[in-house]
Formats: sequence, C-alpha cells, structure tokens
Amino acid sequence: MYLLNLYYENAKKNQTGQLLINRQAEKILKWTLLPSDFAKKELLQLIVLSLIGTRFTPQIPYPIQNFCQKNNSHLTLEVTMARHSETEGPKRNSLLSRGISLFKDGSIKHLKNKEFKNILKGDNIRKIKSSSSLKNYFLLAYGPTLSAHFKTDDFEFNNPFLRVTRFYSLFDKNSKLTDPIAFLNQLQYRGIKCKRFLPLNMLQDLSKAAGKYLETDCTRWLEPEFDFENEWLNLKIWQKKILLPVLDICRHLLDAFPSCENTLKMPGVILFHRADILAGPKRTHCIMEFLDHLLPRMQFIVSLSEKNILRLPDQLKKKRLHLPETNLNSPKIQAKRISPGSIFVIDIDGKLPNLALMKLSSYYKDKGRKVILLSKDTCIKGAYKIFASSIFNKSSSAKYVKNLKKFYGESLVLGGSGVDISKRLPQNIEKMPADYTLYPELGTRAIGFLTRGCPFNCPFCLVPEKEGKPHQVSDLDSLLQGKRDKLILLDDNLLSHPSANDFLEELASSRIMVNFTQTLDINLVDKEKAELLKKVNCSNSRFTRRNFHFSLNDNKRLEQIKKNYNLFGFTPKDNVEFVCMYGFNTTLAQDVERFRFLRSLPGAYVFVQQYQPIINGSPPILDNFFNEQVDEDIDALVKIVFPQNMKSMEKYYRWLSKRYSSAFNKVHMGLVDTIFKYNNRHRKGEYIATLSGTRKL
Repeated sequence: MYLLNLYYENAKKNQTGQLLINRQAEKILKWTLLPSDFAKKELLQLIVLSLIGTRFTPQIPYPIQNFCQKNNSHLTLEVTMARHSETEGPKRNSLLSRGISLFKDGSIKHLKNKEFKNILKGDNIRKIKSSSSLKNYFLLAYGPTLSAHFKTDDFEFNNPFLRVTRFYSLFDKNSKLTDPIAFLNQLQYRGIKCKRFLPLNMLQDLSKAAGKYLETDCTRWLEPEFDFENEWLNLKIWQKKILLPVLDICRHLLDAFPSCENTLKMPGVILFHRADILAGPKRTHCIMEFLDHLLPRMQFIVSLSEKNILRLPDQLKKKRLHLPETNLNSPKIQAKRISPGSIFVIDIDGKLPNLALMKLSSYYKDKGRKVILLSKDTCIKGAYKIFASSIFNKSSSAKYVKNLKKFYGESLVLGGSGVDISKRLPQNIEKMPADYTLYPELGTRAIGFLTRGCPFNCPFCLVPEKEGKPHQVSDLDSLLQGKRDKLILLDDNLLSHPSANDFLEELASSRIMVNFTQTLDINLVDKEKAELLKKVNCSNSRFTRRNFHFSLNDNKRLEQIKKNYNLFGFTPKDNVEFVCMYGFNTTLAQDVERFRFLRSLPGAYVFVQQYQPIINGSPPILDNFFNEQVDEDIDALVKIVFPQNMKSMEKYYRWLSKRYSSAFNKVHMGLVDTIFKYNNRHRKGEYIATLSGTRKL
C-alpha cells in the first residue's frame, strides 16, 4: 500500500488539518519530508492509528485518549491509501479509506459513510478492513531512540499482536527492535546452510548495501561459519544505529512475505521520526540512501530538522513511486454482449471439470446454440437457459446457489448432489459425448465413468441411493474418443463390478495413464486384481508420476487390508495414497491407530478429507471423540510423519486443535507448534489468541 492523504480533527498537538502526499498523475513522492517540530511525531502517530484501526489501536503502548484535545470529546481521523495486489490481494478497487473516532474515555469507533467529512465515498473507494495478516497494509514506524533485543527476541510468532509491535518505538522509546545477531544468524542458517532462496537473496543484498553505505567490508557475511556476534560487537556505534532499523525492516518483510520472489521489492509505508537524530546530522543522508537503495518500492514519510532536509541530495527528494492503477475516473464495466439464444452453464463448487455440464454443452451445441461457461459469481442477463451444478452440500455452495436463484429466477435450472441427489440428466443428454472445449485446460485428458454404483450402504455415502448397484455406463473407446491418452476415471467403486478384471485388463493393454480419482476399494483386492492393477499406468491427478489411490475410512479389517496391500509388493519408493475421512464416527484414538497403521505400510501416505454430510444424511457421531488419554494420543499423533504430503495432515491437525480448544477451553501447544512448524508461521500468535479459531481476537 501507499498512503495518499490523512485528515485529522481535534488532535492534541496538530489540532485540525491534513497531510496530502505530493502527487503527479499516477506517481507520488517516495520520500515525504516533514519539518521536525514537536507536532510531527504526533502526526506520524496519527497515521499509524488511522491505518491499524479499532482492532489493534488498543495494543499501542500509549494512552490513546492523550491524542484528544482537552476541550473536545473526540479525535477524528480519515485516511486514504492506494492498495497493491501484491500485498492486499487482487481486487477491483485500487483505493481504500477508513475513518475512526477516538474518545477521551479511551473508546474507539469506526466512522459510518455519512460521517465522513473529507473523503468522498463511492463505488470506487472501499473501506479498509482490519486484518491480522502480516502482509496486509504493510506499515512500519520508528522513533528516534532505538534499542535491540539481545537473546530475548521471539521468532516463533507466538505474539498475536506481532503486527502492532512494528510501531512500538514511535510510541515508547523503551521498546526493543529485532535482535540483530539472532536475525543475521537466522539468515545465515536458512539462506546459506539450508539454501533457501529468500533469506539467501536478502543476506546477499544486505551485505552489498551495508558494504557500500556503512563503509565496512561485509563480503564475509556469506560464509557458512561467519561469526555475526563478533561482527556486531566490532561495528562502530553509528554503524549499529543505522543497521538496527534496516535489519528490523528486513525481518518484518521476511515475516510478512515468506513466499514472494523478492521480499525487498515489496511496496509499503515506513515512518521515521527524526532519522537525523538516530544517525547523527552528518550521517542522515547515509541511512536514507541505504534505505532508498535497499527498498526501491517502499514509501517513506520522515521528519527531519529543516537544516538536514536542505542537506539531502535533490535526486533523493525528487524520487517518485508508481501508484497502482486506480479506477476513480474509469467507466463502469459494460455487460458482455450475449448472442441471442445463448446457454449459460455454471460450475459452482467442483474441483474437477463438471461432466454433466460438458454433456449439456454438447447437446445444445448440436442444436446450434452457443454455450458459455461462467464462474460461480458471475451474473449476466440475456441467456436462453442457465444450468448450474452444485456437487457439495455445504454453506459456501449454498450461498452461491442463493445468489444465482435471486438473479436468474425461474430461468435457472439447478442440479448436482449438493441440491438434489435424485435429479439426473435426461437419457438423451446423458448419452452425449463430453464437450472438451468447455474445459480446454484438460488438454489430452479424458474424464468420465466406466461404471456407476456401489454394492455397499455406508451411512456417509450418497452413491447407493443415487446410483444403485454397480452397472456399466460406458466403454473405454467412448471415453477416450480415439485421441486422448490420459483418463480421469470417476467410477464410484470399479472393483465391485463383476467385470472389474476385464476393465483393468483393457486399461492396462491401452497403456494410457489412469487417475482413479474416487479411489479404489482395497478390501476387494485379490491376487489377480493386484497383478492387473500393477500393469495399469496408475497416475496422480496431475499425471506427473505413478500413483495408486485407495481409501480407508475406519479401522475395520486392518489385518486383511495389510494382507491385500502386501499383494502389490510396494516399497518405500512407491507412492500409495490412502484417502482417510475424518469427523464422522471415529474417535481420536482410532484416528491415531489408523494413521500409525498406514505409516507402517511401505510407500503409503495419507490424504485427509473431512466428512461432508449429504442431503438428509447421517450427522457426525463425535460425542466420545476424546478419551482420558487425549493428550497422550495427540503427542503420539504428531510423531507420525509421512514422507509425502504432510501438508494434507495439517487440515486434520487444525480441525483437531479446534475441537480440543472447544472441549477443554485451552490450546494444545504441541499440536499448534506442529501446525505452524513449516507453513503460515506468521499466523501462529493469532491462532493461539483465538483458541485455535474458536473465538474472535
């Protein structure tokens, strides 16, 4: 983000006024320099308060009511910023605004649209929403007196208000910044020893810039065993003062953007009060040129003495940043021109291409109609007919269904297991070939069924009621259409069909790659079927490697499953995925037993799926999910590590963590540490503070 303007009313020192960032066309000044009179520190503090909003303002280490004038009841702030898709995500609106009021009793409230006095509210400016995400609205702020942690810093993201600590030194001179030695050691370990690109790239850029602007040789920073503690102790005082905030900035950038291509080139705002005091009058240009070089897309708002402002090179003062494209003056998006008689098909929630919509498309194209696949949140008038398919019975899908019904009314034809498990395509459409032009991303892949139905009546499954007993519905030649070399097979339970061995023999002899996306029932495997399956070119969903797919939804017949599994002769080098349902009728102890069992099978790993109730289906049975050994069971669970796809297990860990917090009103820290060991570490503190997501922060 970039700050564009701030309006304030009834501030204690600045009273009523505005800060407008110098702007020309679609560019703004990179360096906004403020004379350092007594009120400018407050002005920078007001920027912080306006941008972090009511959610985080109470965490600032300073009495908020002290910003209000004595004779007035409240301070009002209005702010506008330009957003960046790189930091705030892709949205149509480029400009964001917020208004808040701070009262003498310490309370805070958001301004309603009608209460804004300086910012014109409209369709093209939306309100800033509070977010604990470390990347959203990236803002840092520094006071003139800075000190660092020394072996007391927390790099584990345990603080739910970590985002707010970025501004502490502007409000409290005793607050501490990043431990420079510990941070440099982290960059060295992760970048050089572990060969991770981002920390290595950052350490390389830091060493080059520090060598140039700190007048010291930093080439040895890239050595695997370099002693950063000794290096820091030997730096001169002025070098430490300049390097300390630079390292703090780098630390927060790396925390906020752990997966971007170049962390130091991300946009954001940095506030500095009296940078000339920090660096000393003769070194002011040094710290500013250091930051300017290292952070080419960062906006700086800095207070300096007027004498030091004059001393700065004009080249620095004139630098500008490109604003993101704004749409204040752009025309409203025009509705698409629709050919008369067009057919719309809408895939609401399927992760795979929707076969029913592909058959509908073929049917209507044969009749000369134009068929258009729309996204689930697109509403366009003018279609002859609209067909929508919802596969899953869940609240997010129901929301889209409701919106589509509201817009299209009786013109909308709804189908899919998520709305009606008895509704089927007419036979004349069901027999149509799939229209692959609807999903060009399929390439040479085919998708479809050889058989439908299942002989079993599992209470969590809709197949028996919807499809009946196993029966053949197509053949391999029809699915491949003579030109496709990969097959996404959707069969409910292929191995249960009486002709299963014939199907497997044909799949093997065709030499096509096959993804059994709905898994195979290992309970039905015998020696002959195992030999045939080994001949089939079984593949993962992306068709990039050999992969077998089975399912294991409970702990019944584990010994028999092990015998059937051994028929394949799998080794640890194989990829055998077991889809494991959870959250239906198993206990934690049973889940742990199931995962431990799979870990004992060579080559096997887990892909977890939470139970999704079907329409009028059985509710989850989880009253006795935990027993007296719950903590021991969780400790045992996190020690079960699969060599492949542990990211899938994180989904189960989160679900379990939430159930644990709801049941016992506390967090299981061993489980939380496991969840955030590798991914989304910056969200750990908030997760702890919200009792694993069971309450609001």
